[in-house]
Amino acid sequence: MAINLQKGQKIDIGLSKITVGLGWDPNEGTGHNFDLDASAIMINSERKLVSENHFIFYNNLCGLGHSNPKDCEKNNCLSGTYGLIHTGDDPDGKSSDGDDDESIEIDLTKVSQDVNEILFVVTIADFEARKQNFGQVRNSYIRIVDNSNGYEIAKYELDEDFSIETGVEFGRLYRRNGEWKFEASGIGYKADLGFFLEKYYSGQIIK
Repeated sequence: MAINLQKGQKIDIGLSKITVGLGWDPNEGTGHNFDLDASAIMINSERKLVSENHFIFYNNLCGLGHSNPKDCEKNNCLSGTYGLIHTGDDPDGKSSDGDDDESIEIDLTKVSQDVNEILFVVTIADFEARKQNFGQVRNSYIRIVDNSNGYEIAKYELDEDFSIETGVEFGRLYRRNGEWKFEASGIGYKADLGFFLEKYYSGQIIK
């Protein structure tokens, strides 16, 4: 039976191959499609991005800069260079049909030792022009699925009232004593994807 997580709750993973799925439902009548983007940020023990390639998002699905899942398949990088692979962008949230809007498949055995945490964030594209924020989004969640059988092992439903926030850290995987754990975060920011790059980048700010 899946664990229903509360904000700040931590659990042991105990698995090596999992999928982190993220889902949401934009409110009706907002005037524009919602383009919400899920990303994973792989950071070291100093809480800095290991490298630019360790930022897994719609333009870097596997760590090699591919933006199309077919390119990942063609180049045989379906397990991801760093153990993570984004399954692809859903630009309007209409293709999920009740399932996860976007997901990231993870093989923790392939995550290198210099990665101490993997943060999962969701941001709203073009939020300024479209006048959008997470106050116009409902049924948001992050969940962990066991890849060996497809069973959901934990789910965190985001029930905070984000009235102005445009980027949310949903949760994080992190190492403790050689084992992987997961924490439900639910931290909102009035920010875009570039903010998270700047926050965790270890060198000069990425533009």
